[in-house]
Amino acid sequence: MSSRIEQLIDEIEDYIESCKPKFMSSTEIIVNKDEIDELLRELRMKTPDEIKRYQKIISNKEAILNDAKAKAEALINEATVHTNELINEHEIMQQAYAQANEVVTMASKQAQEILDNATIEANELKSQAMQYMDDMLAHLENIISASTQQASSNYDTLIGNLNQYRDIIQSNRSELHPVDEDLEGIDNADKASDDLNVM
Repeated sequence: MSSRIEQLIDEIEDYIESCKPKFMSSTEIIVNKDEIDELLRELRMKTPDEIKRYQKIISNKEAILNDAKAKAEALINEATVHTNELINEHEIMQQAYAQANEVVTMASKQAQEILDNATIEANELKSQAMQYMDDMLAHLENIISASTQQASSNYDTLIGNLNQYRDIIQSNRSELHPVDEDLEGIDNADKASDDLNVM
């Protein structure tokens, strides 16, 4: 069963795939800001919960080791009790002593094997959980980086378009006002007409 954070990543990928391409572009898409913000907001809310869940898995290492230690101590206690029972029987004291040592040795060996196996299992579980979280976070990082680059590209395109519109507007405004040379030409024509009237 996949986690909610995996489902959210899948939903973000599906949403990006479903977005319409930008006019005359094969790499840019049109994104609904509210929808992508909602998905990212939920992703930000769920990520800490997922990390806590895997931290709990990692912490189970201690529980595994404690359980192994308890089993080892139980084996040693049982061996010790058995040893005391054998030693208390005077007639077979030497044999009991030898058997007791053998039982204690076997119990210690089994206890060590349990501890070793539990340590290996706990370390593997921790490694798998950390690798899984690292893979998920790396995937999430890639999605965010791609989204950031796309947003930056869209912003640069918008600025370029606005600059073009500004240049057109400035050109149109300049056409509404005559240049200084035209004004001088009109003044000279009026003066020549006055001179003719005087003559």
